[in-house]
Amino acid sequence: MPIPTLAEKLEWLKPAPPTEYEQQCAAKIPQGDYEIGVQITNDILDESMEVFVRASRSYFGVSGDSMVAIFTANGDLINGACGTYLHAIIQPIIIKFIKKYYAENPGIRDGDIWYTNDALYGGIHNPDQVAIMPVFYKGQLLAWTTAALHTTETGATEPGGMPVSAKSRFEEGLNLPPIKIGENFEIKNDFLEMYCAYGMRAPAMFVSDLRARCTTADRARVRVLELAEKRGPEFVVGLLRKMSDTAEAGARKKIRALPDGVFRAITFNDAMGWTPALVRSCFLTVTKRGERLVFDFHGTSPETPSSYNVHPQAVVGHVANFMYEYMFHDLPISSSTFAPIDFIFPEGSLVYPGKTAATSCCVYIGMQARNATQSAFAKMVFSNGALWHQVAAPPGSQHTSQICAGVSQWNLSVSDVLSFMLNTMGQGGRAGDDGMDSYGFAWCAFGRAPDSEQVESELPITITLSQHWKDSSGPGLHRGGSGATQHWVVHKVPGCVSMCMGNGSKVPLGQPLFGGYASSPIPGISIRQADLLKEMAEGDPNLTLDFRSIVEKGSIHGQWSYELIARGPKPYAEGDVLFGFSGGGPGYGDPLERDPALVLEDLRKQIISDWTAQNIYRIAYDPERRKLDAEKTKEQRDQERRARLARGKPYAEFEKAWSAQKPPEEILQWYGSWPDARPLGPVVR
Repeated sequence: MPIPTLAEKLEWLKPAPPTEYEQQCAAKIPQGDYEIGVQITNDILDESMEVFVRASRSYFGVSGDSMVAIFTANGDLINGACGTYLHAIIQPIIIKFIKKYYAENPGIRDGDIWYTNDALYGGIHNPDQVAIMPVFYKGQLLAWTTAALHTTETGATEPGGMPVSAKSRFEEGLNLPPIKIGENFEIKNDFLEMYCAYGMRAPAMFVSDLRARCTTADRARVRVLELAEKRGPEFVVGLLRKMSDTAEAGARKKIRALPDGVFRAITFNDAMGWTPALVRSCFLTVTKRGERLVFDFHGTSPETPSSYNVHPQAVVGHVANFMYEYMFHDLPISSSTFAPIDFIFPEGSLVYPGKTAATSCCVYIGMQARNATQSAFAKMVFSNGALWHQVAAPPGSQHTSQICAGVSQWNLSVSDVLSFMLNTMGQGGRAGDDGMDSYGFAWCAFGRAPDSEQVESELPITITLSQHWKDSSGPGLHRGGSGATQHWVVHKVPGCVSMCMGNGSKVPLGQPLFGGYASSPIPGISIRQADLLKEMAEGDPNLTLDFRSIVEKGSIHGQWSYELIARGPKPYAEGDVLFGFSGGGPGYGDPLERDPALVLEDLRKQIISDWTAQNIYRIAYDPERRKLDAEKTKEQRDQERRARLARGKPYAEFEKAWSAQKPPEEILQWYGSWPDARPLGPVVR
């Protein structure tokens, strides 16, 4: 049975043509009934999402980094509750694969439960797993429902489900093509046994999330059937068809309103796994003509022998994250909204790797495609008088993805991501306002930071500090939202294993807009043999639980270590301290144009430091009373503007000098040819 080709995947992303039966059913629904029906689907999905959050065990699930969705009988997405938009557009690939290849053997029947996590078949990466159920009403296939969630264990070579060191898919643990795991509304025991084997570090957590997916998909299925029982199956079919048509019309209208042209954005990554390496993570060209958009990724660096590669449909999922948060924020989450959008992927690149490529850390490349999309659309949308206020810099995408694995204080096996740092990133500065502080997760705008006491009750750690990370956001006319920092102390156990995924220790990932500044890169910091718990127990008067003070004064004693974000699995003993960070958002506009009163307010809230206020925003004030000197502020800002002009060069002169520069060879091993990023040879795995 063939693995889906790129052509098949891109075709299956598009909505299927309506059947005559669907059109007849849609024509019978009055507008008032249609609007009520749309709200019913929203209510079904919202209820199902609540079930999902309450039933999940991993902190991705508890935080709501998930999606529940309803699809037509043909497999087209009609509506979803998010969570994360990452899974939204691409799940039709999985359903349409099942319909094409499994309709006769093993067959599609009422009560089936399907399951998959394999990116070759339409997923993101193997931690992202989805349960799928057909919705039959008296023998008629009406719809499908799904529930998707990231699980933090897959039986890979490293704990946490995203092995940084993986060089091929064969080191990533469970890679499951679409498979029927249940019949007659019951999960098969033989599958559960096999599944536990792949979740061997934390089988209880692994299986709990599996059951949460299945019960959530089933809750949505039951509610759709109740609607069919109350209003008739023709109403359900017609409602879904009309929702699809309405979503497509809305998307085409929005795209028509944008200016025609070609818009580009380029992003870079500073590491491939644990190896410092510069790559052109995304070279995006967006062409807008009429009511169509074409995304072309030619110019992106070649695929690498690391787990930082991403399959094409996962790139589309990341693009959807931006489109639904900003451009399509008021449209249904539907396959039809992407009907006017086409994608071009260069084979052998980071965004279209070979079939044996490792993709467990694909989200770090996919997020760069999302950031490039946001930057390209900022240039496109800014000139539109009706939409310019939707322009914003990308979110603070760099963060600490710390894994805690081992045996808990309750003698239970655990392996989970400390997701506070994921769900407290800063939003990018906006056209009319600052970015929101600690707004959410770049992959999940609706994510919630988990409750610290709940984390402490389940994992062998104590959280000693949670606060905004001063100076993490990018300065600007409208600054980026602040990121956050949290400290974890291994506690109540002799030790645990921890590793970290991520990037952005050297090069900030999200780019600022229109003269704004980039946000802070993310360090990897830990303290072994730390005396923090001893100092706290003794009430040391010199100890201040403020991150900036701790780092600058070294008030926690022990063996300090400064590394890249991505770090391999290492044992940490009781009392050792791990530092986590979420990225601040990049800035929007010139910092010299920011209202000095807002700068003083940022100082009061400890979002920025005095150094930033004085050296970047160039305001003059009494540091003790926070009283502005308006005249001196104007003088300092005028002086800085004159200094900028003095530093300026004609563009031709700048370009000539800039083009002659080249990074050190040792960090270009995976970049491709310099500077155009073409492949230099085959990838050996």
